[in-house]
Amino acid sequence: MTQVTAEKSYQNRPKVSGITVRKPQFNPQAIRRHYFANSPLMSHLLTALSSTFPIGEQFFVHSVRNVRDKVKDEKLQAQIAAFIGQEAMHSKAHAEFNAAWRRDDYHLDRFQAWLERKNSYVKGFHPKIQLAITCAFEHFTALLGGYILRHPEILASLDEDTIKLWVWHAIEEIEHRAVAFDVYRQVYADDKVRRMIMRSVTTGFASLTFYSATRLFWQDRKKSIPKVTGNLLGMYLIGKMFVQLLPEYLSYFKADFHPSEIDYTDIVNDWKQRLATEYLHPEFQKEFSAVTYS
Repeated sequence: MTQVTAEKSYQNRPKVSGITVRKPQFNPQAIRRHYFANSPLMSHLLTALSSTFPIGEQFFVHSVRNVRDKVKDEKLQAQIAAFIGQEAMHSKAHAEFNAAWRRDDYHLDRFQAWLERKNSYVKGFHPKIQLAITCAFEHFTALLGGYILRHPEILASLDEDTIKLWVWHAIEEIEHRAVAFDVYRQVYADDKVRRMIMRSVTTGFASLTFYSATRLFWQDRKKSIPKVTGNLLGMYLIGKMFVQLLPEYLSYFKADFHPSEIDYTDIVNDWKQRLATEYLHPEFQKEFSAVTYS
């Protein structure tokens, strides 16, 4: 009973400005396989990322909870609660997305089992290292989320359910991008370790994503290989993304870096309005109505 009381549902936790917990509103069964710009390469890359999210998001929550009792700032405690709520919804949504993919000829189970073993291993690290790992990954997810939102020409090729999943997720990653970082700074404030872990995470994240995307592409080779134009487009988009995101990625290594220095305000507000008015997303409609009539 004590544990249930302590771990209240996210709906009952204090609200915090700028981080809103929203339920996903999409049909994973309706998302076509090559959903991103009709490019097998780009689509498999994002599906590879999705395959890591359920376990990854749970780890991020775990790493913050490890040290939550050391956080004295009430505002940050409220942000942590909202962060946990958002990550729980992301894990649920991508678990549903991944399950829909298993209905075809994708084989994610062995990869998922390997991820779970790695997750158990990493949870044996010192809480400081675990939290630094989360800070690094949160920087990546915010950069990728920001990139997706800034390129409407890419998003124009997506169907409604894909938009509702990936844009919703991108917005929320941007909203809570500083929470784990602020917890780390308040509890440990060790920039040397933070930067060191980012270098390690970068190598691991790149190799993991490449491996997983390659496996998905090969499993789907009969449908993927013939789409030469789509694959060339995917190579171009990935290369362009890496080049354009490099300055923002490198900013993480500055001594005075903070996630909030990268301003996504205008593009996030624009997409919130579009999700409310064009895609009739009820969670964003509530927010848009509150702003309109306030």
